[in-house]
Amino acid sequence: MAARIVVALACIVVILRLSEAAVYKVGDSAGWTTIANVDYKLWASTKTFHIGDTVLFEYNPQFHNVMRVTHAMYRSCNNSNPISTFTTGNDSVTLTNHGHHFFFCGVPGHCQAGQKLDLNVINPTSSRPLSDPPISSDSSSPSSPPSTTTIPAAGVPGPSPSHAASLPNSAVAVVAALVSCLFANFAY
Repeated sequence: MAARIVVALACIVVILRLSEAAVYKVGDSAGWTTIANVDYKLWASTKTFHIGDTVLFEYNPQFHNVMRVTHAMYRSCNNSNPISTFTTGNDSVTLTNHGHHFFFCGVPGHCQAGQKLDLNVINPTSSRPLSDPPISSDSSSPSSPPSTTTIPAAGVPGPSPSHAASLPNSAVAVVAALVSCLFANFAY
């Protein structure tokens, strides 16, 4: 009986942690582009990124890409040796550790024009604030499913404010199944 209670409490903790994950569409409705004159530094400063959050880069792959780079490469817009490159136009990156994550468009001139992003994932010991609902994709987004990649941070400390939260449907289903199995065993 005590073991079942412990498992039930563990499931509740999992639900609470999963409910904190958010999905952010980079650049909001404008997406990842040079045309809309999006200030990605300002965009990132209005968010608080946490471990487990996902950033979605939506863009026209004929004109843009996404490169994950080091801090030095980010500062100089050096695209000669990126950590990783994304080219689908609908790229999803899950943030797996705290610190800075650096991205830019590797098309010549785009980084220099401001198509670059520094995301700071806060330390997991920080408490998570209440926030606005998550950003959802609109009908103008590409029809291809997003490619998903999980990457570690570049390890450079720095500040960042506010966030969005959502609970993935698959996580809800898994936890609901676990809880129903547990409580089915409580019935006599």
